[in-house]
Amino acid sequence: MTIKTLAAAVALTIIPAMSFAYECNSSKQKQASMSCAEGSVYDAQTGACVPTTG
Repeated sequence: MTIKTLAAAVALTIIPAMSFAYECNSSKQKQASMSCAEGSVYDAQTGACVPTTG
């Protein structure tokens, strides 16, 4: 096997794996969206849905 073929095989193996790892890690940095049931709202202080009053 020549050096060029070996280098190409390594690059084609590593680059997609690195891309997948970056995408997997970057999703942790995104803010999660949360929806609450009807009649309740999200309270950022408690981190939970609380019933609406009124």
